[in-house]
Amino acid sequence: MDGRSATLSIGLPNFGGWIGGDWSGLLDLARAADDAGVDRIIVNDHVVMGRNTDAYVWGRFPTGPEAPWLEPFTCLAAIAAITTRIRLGTGIVIAPLRPAVVLAKTVATLDVLSGGRVDLGVGVGWQREEYDAEGLDFAKRGQLLDDTMGACRELWSQLPASYKSETLTFEDIFCSPQPLQPRLPLWFSGTLNARQRRRIVDLGDGWIPIMGATVEDIQLGATQLREEGGREIGVRAPLRPVSADGALDVSATMDGVPSLLAAGATDIYLYAATIASEPNAVAQLLPRVVAAFREASK
Repeated sequence: MDGRSATLSIGLPNFGGWIGGDWSGLLDLARAADDAGVDRIIVNDHVVMGRNTDAYVWGRFPTGPEAPWLEPFTCLAAIAAITTRIRLGTGIVIAPLRPAVVLAKTVATLDVLSGGRVDLGVGVGWQREEYDAEGLDFAKRGQLLDDTMGACRELWSQLPASYKSETLTFEDIFCSPQPLQPRLPLWFSGTLNARQRRRIVDLGDGWIPIMGATVEDIQLGATQLREEGGREIGVRAPLRPVSADGALDVSATMDGVPSLLAAGATDIYLYAATIASEPNAVAQLLPRVVAAFREASK
């Protein structure tokens, strides 16, 4: 892609203990990202946790089951109130855990109040206990995702809206306000199988590759999506942090940007807790990170 249009997303830990005992530090870091010129902040989601975090297959899970996980839309609403330009993303929200009409109303309200800054990343998650706790069938999570987001698209674009699917049906209902953005950007996460490609092409605007995806995986997926969709589809790629003497080597880290852009990535993701060991240090480094990213993506 043209690197001049590439964006930089910073993941903020809205969970665990990295922020410290005072959660206002999350807001301070979001404000620093806004001031530094970061394009987007990303927060994550777990509604509840079961004890079996060993079921997480992508390495060691970052928290114990008792750790706090702040609700992502509430976090983004607070962040929207203290920032002016940075986009507000989820990476991801486990969409099937929320009734479609509630999800549609929540996201639309956030988009209106933030001045049209929402980028919604969704997926199915990995933990059966979350579905069990809500009386949902974990085995049908893919269908639930399709139906939830299909319904949201209708609710965001039609007044009144009607929708019929395997798990969800409604007729002639009004869900207002609708998003401020004419088409609210919707990103799907996960392995890019045939069903996921169709989901993204039919409903989405971007793909968040599964953790552990290689540059080759990203390149293949980006090509498939753009060929099947016949349009530009965003691709978010994680940037591997490079450390030197216990601190982020900004220059060496940004050396990884060109290959990701060449593979078809449109958005580069860097997790705040890999930039420095505590929030104030991250805030101080962010202007350097942004400047180096702009240079690397030319």
